[in-house]
Amino acid sequence: MPVSDPATFRILALANQKGGVGKTTTAVNLAAALAARQRVVLIDLDPQGNASTGLGIARAARGAGSYAMLVEGRPLAEVLRPTAIPNLSIIPADPNLAGGELELVDLAQRETRLRDALEKGAAALKGVEWILLDCPPSLGLLTLNALVAAESVMVPLQAEFYALEGVSQIIQTLDRVRAGFNPKLRLDGIVLTMFDRRNNLAEAVAQDVRGFFKSQVYDTVIPRNVRVSEAPSHGLPVTFYDPRSPGAEAYTRLAAEFLRRHRARLRELAKNDLERES
Repeated sequence: MPVSDPATFRILALANQKGGVGKTTTAVNLAAALAARQRVVLIDLDPQGNASTGLGIARAARGAGSYAMLVEGRPLAEVLRPTAIPNLSIIPADPNLAGGELELVDLAQRETRLRDALEKGAAALKGVEWILLDCPPSLGLLTLNALVAAESVMVPLQAEFYALEGVSQIIQTLDRVRAGFNPKLRLDGIVLTMFDRRNNLAEAVAQDVRGFFKSQVYDTVIPRNVRVSEAPSHGLPVTFYDPRSPGAEAYTRLAAEFLRRHRARLRELAKNDLERES
């Protein structure tokens, strides 16, 4: 496995202020699928802590986590812990995170505390290729910290009418974060989740999303699948719980498409650099 310099990990936030769109499910399963190839860290920034549960970290056994790192200033190395999935570590959502949003308001550098913690903890992240940030279903300070720290944002989107309004809001938020805190932040892409091909409305919404966002919408679609819903109760990603299920296969394809897009983007950046130098 290739080993990265501590400072070369990439940071992807999974965000959508609308709840129930498969954001945490996508964070957990994309992280697990990527971990089959590379070292990955998932940071649970959602006070509900579902990503932690989905990776087998019981609520009573979490101890210090993302709250301790962001609010108390605990070093990243102290809150990083392994999971049952090879190559996948997690910073869980500790119980105090529910109050973290309010406590962050009065802290210095309140918008950059996650970015600062990752920079200071880079030595503990040696060899990590990807850091995934599971954001709360809101646009508060926890999500803002994620967007300030991230290089790109993936937006899971359920193919239903109200979800379209949510996408426009998150795009506006990205624009504001770029203008005020993180000019390099970009939209990685939109992933259609919980998709039911028997539903005419789902097909219509998908067509509208692809018509407007075009290539920014992933080709891979995550189907509505009971095994995906069952997996968290066993503390496992669906890619481990039932790797042959349609949901697991979809998330494996999503990880492969994500990496293909990333490599293509790197090639394009290298090409642009050569053109500027010539």
